[in-house]
Formats: sequence, C-alpha cells, structure tokens
Amino acid sequence: MPDLASRGWDSDFPDFTGASRDTIITSLQQLVRDASEEQVRAWRESIPPLQSEAGEVLADDAQAKGYGAVLEYVLPLDARRPDCVFLIEGSVLVLELKGKAHPTQADIDQASAYARDLRCYHRECAERPVHALLVATQARGYLGERQGVHVCGPDAIDDLVRRLSRPGGGVVNRAAFLDESSYRPLPTLVAAARELMRSGSLRRVHRAAAATEPTVALLKDICVEAARTKTRRLVLLTGVPGAGKTLVGLQTVHAHWLDDLAVSRGCEKPTAPAVFLSGNGPLVEVLQYELSKAGGGGRTFVRGVKEYVKRYSVGESLVPPEHVLVFDEAQRAYDRAMVAEKHKIPLDAARSEPEHFIEFAERIPEWCVVVGLIGGGQEIHKGEEAGLVQWRKAIESSPRMSEWQVHLPPAVQPVFNGSPRPVHADKRLSLDTELRFHLTKDVHRFVAQVLDGCPPSENAKVLAALEQSGYHLRLTRDLDVAKVYLQDRYRDQPDARFGLLASSRDRLLPRFRVYNDFQATKVVRFGPWYADTEGDPSGRSCRLLKDCVTEFGAQGLELDAALVAWGADFRMVSGRWDSSSASRYKRGVAAVRDPHQLRLNSYRVLLTRGREASVIFVPPTGEVDETAEYLRASGVLGL
Repeated sequence: MPDLASRGWDSDFPDFTGASRDTIITSLQQLVRDASEEQVRAWRESIPPLQSEAGEVLADDAQAKGYGAVLEYVLPLDARRPDCVFLIEGSVLVLELKGKAHPTQADIDQASAYARDLRCYHRECAERPVHALLVATQARGYLGERQGVHVCGPDAIDDLVRRLSRPGGGVVNRAAFLDESSYRPLPTLVAAARELMRSGSLRRVHRAAAATEPTVALLKDICVEAARTKTRRLVLLTGVPGAGKTLVGLQTVHAHWLDDLAVSRGCEKPTAPAVFLSGNGPLVEVLQYELSKAGGGGRTFVRGVKEYVKRYSVGESLVPPEHVLVFDEAQRAYDRAMVAEKHKIPLDAARSEPEHFIEFAERIPEWCVVVGLIGGGQEIHKGEEAGLVQWRKAIESSPRMSEWQVHLPPAVQPVFNGSPRPVHADKRLSLDTELRFHLTKDVHRFVAQVLDGCPPSENAKVLAALEQSGYHLRLTRDLDVAKVYLQDRYRDQPDARFGLLASSRDRLLPRFRVYNDFQATKVVRFGPWYADTEGDPSGRSCRLLKDCVTEFGAQGLELDAALVAWGADFRMVSGRWDSSSASRYKRGVAAVRDPHQLRLNSYRVLLTRGREASVIFVPPTGEVDETAEYLRASGVLGL
C-alpha cells in the first residue's frame, strides 16, 4: 500500500464520486494536520465540482471506471502539493484550483511547474503526456491555453478529460503512481545535469578543478572503500569561505562513477545515487534555478534539508535511494529543539538533524557516505548553535555505531578525541585556499576586527593593504549615491552581479527606502535575483537594486559587489557594539542562546558577500552616526 503521507485521498472515479465531501475532507486533514480554516473552506468549495465533473465523465464513458483521482498529492522531497491529479486513459492531468475568476501569471506558473516536475521526475509519467489544468472556480467554460496550461472553469473539466485522453494508452495504476520509488529523476535528466556540471557553465559554481581535485579524489576513494567493505562513513570537510566546498559537494553528487557502486533496489539501481542537501533555502533555490537549464526544476541532485527530513522521518520503511548524502553547512545543523519547532512535533519525540541523517543513512543497503561541509562563524538562525559535536553524538548513540568510521581534517579531530569509532585524519579534507577571490582571508580579517571593535588604526592598516591590492570598501550616507556608484562601475560588465543587502532584525532602514522587513523580503525569488540580468523578463535581478536580501538570503552565496545597508540593530554606542535595538526573536521551543552573537554573525555574512567591493550605506540619522564614524576611522573611504 502507498504511504498515507504521499497523498490526502486516492480512489477510482466511482468511489470518488460516491464518497461524501466530509469523508474526503477528513482524509485530507489526516495529511494536512495543520490545515487552516481557509484551506478547509477551499476543500469544501472545490471537492463537489470535481466529483460532479468526474461523474459526467463516468456517465459518458464506461471505461472511465478505471480512472483514478488523487487529491493533495505530495511531491516527494518537496513541500508542494498539487490540488488534484487525474489518472486517465493514456494521460495524466494535474489540476490546480484557484478561488477566482481571473488567474494570475503566478497561478499559471505554479500549475505549469507541477506538470513539469511530474514529466521530469515521475517514472509513471515518463512515457505519457502530462497536462496542466488551472481551474478558476469562479469562471465558466474553457478560457484557453496559456504557456501550455489549460485554463478553465470547473464546468469544462469533463470536456478536457475527454479531449486530453489517449485511447489505447492505458491508465496509470494508482498504486504504482503513489509508490515512493516512482518519483526519481529520469536518466536523461541525470545525464543532462551531469553534463551541465561538467561543462562548468553554471554561474554560481566557479570552476576550480585544480584546487579541489585532491579532495574530490579522496571522497571517491572513501566511497569506493565503503562500497567494497560494506561500511558506513561520516566525512567532515572544512574550508575557508570561498574555498570551493559547494563545488566539491556538487562535483561529488554528479559523479558518474557512483553508478557503478550503487546497489540495486529490487530490479533497478538508483538513477541518482547521491544528493546535495542544504538547510540554506536561498542557496538551494539558486542552485536549482541554474541547474534547471538541464531540464525539470533543477532538483535532480539538489534538495532542501527540511523537505528531506520531513520525507524520511514519517516511517522507517522509507529508504533513501541515494548512497551519498552531502550535507551543506554541517556545523549549522538544527538541534533537537529546533527540529521539534520546525516540524511541529513534541520535543521528547524529536531528533537533531544529525541524528536523523545518521538514521536515514543506516536504512540504505550495504554502504553509505555522509559528507558534512563545514564553514564557520556564520550561525545566524536559532537552533544552529550546538555545533559539530552533534554529529559525534548521533553516531555514538546509534544502535549500529559499529558500522561507522569517521574521516576528518586534523583541525576537527579534537571533537572526536576518545571516540570508540575509527577516526581518520587527512589534510585533504581541509580546503584552505580560497577560490572565490584572492583577498578572501584579508577581507575576513578586516571584518572580524571591525566586528570585534578593534582600534580603528589597526583596522585601517588591513584595509589599506586591501585597497592597494584592488579590493574596494566604500561608505556613504546617501543611498542614491551608492546605487549610482555600482551602476556606473559595472555598466560595461553585464555578467557582474551587485545587489542590496541588509540585516533582517533592523527596524530603521525602511525609513530610508531599504525594505528589509519580512513582508518585503519574503517575495524575493533568489534564483532570478542572483542569476538574471536587468533585461530578463523576471524583473527581479539584483542589479536593479530594487529588492533587498537579508543575511538569510545571502549566506553561502556571493556577488561581485554588495551594497550593505547598515542598520541600528548592530550599532556602535560609546565605543562598543550594541544590539539592543534589534527586533526580538519570538519565543519558542528552540531558545536563542546568544542573540547578540547572531547579530554579529549576520553582519559578518553581509560584509563578506562582495568578491571585488562592498559599499556600506549608513542612514543619515544620529542613531548610527557613531557607527559611520567608526567605519571612517577604520579606513573605509567615502563616496
């Protein structure tokens, strides 16, 4: 039987039309346990028309008794659920219902994306056409086709079912459709993604094979040895910012040699034997956006940690298809309290993310490798402060501890001193040569000194060397001056990226046209923001200096230059950094241990995003005058 977590309701057309609305809604609520009143009301309004249209199809065609209806189908490893999927003769229809008469472009794109992902990732849809239907529940009739999406009122669904069916094509078996193993990247998509990765044409991923090759080769050796000996390995890989940790992780998960090591599940091997997992939502979005050039939604090898945990924590019978799990920013893995809060489960039933991933990995047949990519000093979310010791605890608390070995760089070895498991130290697991830009260490040194409140004269010495080497840090109290500077500087470099950054906890900046509040920043689409040019149709390019990104949207990503708006949430007061004006964190199960340190880390992130330059905008108000003066005294030149 399919896992209940894979859908809210499924049946053939006769059972669907014959069920009461309340029976169906009760089933849906078992899946969506936190369904809002608005969601339940939408179900009450939309289910009867769907049943009516399915009934009309049945009345017209006796063969339709075998058609299937799946409501609230959960796309595996994803947070999205199409409202309804109809499995009809020779075709699959994805229906997205909107309670309006005139759908928006966003509605069209949402429906199109559901159909695209089923075409690209679902085994049962590979040989059948998948059609997207956007149903405007307040409209009537067929409204036409827009960007490949059929737009209609509810009354036109039955006619579209007839039009889009393919006689003789057969109906997808519902159990096969809902089977967990059916949602996999198709081989052609895997090949395309690997070729895109090999060609090095991704903007976000800078080619640096010579610098990262020894580390990639070592990871291959570890995987080969794990497969040969049927053991499980935890690999911790450290690196300075910009040293290529993400590149190493992506090179590894795209490696074709993993195919030869993969163990068959049933009658077939996994299509993609590795996955890159990150709790950094913007990084995932940007990587998927750029990898989408290979087809699909770019999700072949890149996934979010939260969705992965949600998928495989529902039951121990679900086995990840991969052998290699690459966990980005492993030192920032959520502790038990934060997992409880994020996944809405009792604290005593929760596990930390490392505990989850060790347990998931132990379900994988014969061998597995968990790779943790480790940065430092960038813990900006609550629940991220427990550190690397969580990974040791996760292994040593496992009932299958004896199957594990640990590989790490010498600097991390003290974390595992006295461990009962074999620990192998190798300097190749430390990436200490930055690739992003040649002055990374000095930029980080300057930022660290500033955030530590060091004497301005000491800061100025470091910045003077940076300036002489070609790195530019500028200061202005006028936002328009900052924008003109960046637009002029990069006018003849259309591939360069510069954008507006600000702290999420500041409440001063909106007064000065820097809209860093939650409502303004939640609509930013990070893929287009980082990847598009001014002329792209999205209208969301960072180069427009229109949308603001906070530390949560900037961490792990980079720009050629950053326009950093400095707020009052972290300001110099009587010679010391003060964060008392920052907006407070909400109380929850996962308490913030040191809110001042999180603010400091946030500014560390913001001030180190620019590869070539940063322009600091300090608003023209007395609240931050001392901050501006400290930065000037530290050698930051004015515009």
